[in-house]
Amino acid sequence: MTRALVIVDVQNDFCEGGSLGVDGGARVAADLSEHLEAHGINYDFVVATQDWHIDPGTHFSETPDFVDSWPPHCVAGTKGAQLHPDLDTDEIDAYFRKGAYAAAYSGFEGLLAPEDEVATGDLEADGDEDDAEVLSLDDWLRQNEVDEVVVAGIATDYCVRATALDAVQAGYSTSVLLDLTAGINEERVAETIAELEDNGIEVVQEQVQN
Repeated sequence: MTRALVIVDVQNDFCEGGSLGVDGGARVAADLSEHLEAHGINYDFVVATQDWHIDPGTHFSETPDFVDSWPPHCVAGTKGAQLHPDLDTDEIDAYFRKGAYAAAYSGFEGLLAPEDEVATGDLEADGDEDDAEVLSLDDWLRQNEVDEVVVAGIATDYCVRATALDAVQAGYSTSVLLDLTAGINEERVAETIAELEDNGIEVVQEQVQN
């Protein structure tokens, strides 16, 4: 099988100190780097997704409900949208940006970022991506004959969940490296694990040590 690791939204705004920081986010960035150093040979490809908001409408709110609306975060071209510095990007083959003009939780809603832009995303907020080859994550994985997707990143109960569910629905053999994720709500994380397993997704624990 051809296996891809999909690293979901390990960005500054989703880590401690960010506008929507998740406890354990920086730990996920560092642990993913260690995982790639130790186990990178197990993946044929490594890709990363980024929230990349320009004008996402009601996804941003001054009075967020933290369910459907959120404080502004990961605005395109800002430091908050950059990948966390503890995440080693040397092994990442492609980047997929999502949520420019609407909420987007799944990495499968992302589009391939232009190759001539830096990995951490220093494109100006009003940058034009029209010249980029418009490939979705699914398009790219299929072009590279990937049939197994391994998901990690932030947040377990939101974007990791949505990405894994879309992956299995698209026909990929799918697993989630639970120890290489960070969640927002403990109760929702438990519900997410059950939901993933109910949908045929393998939830792997203690992956960092193995």
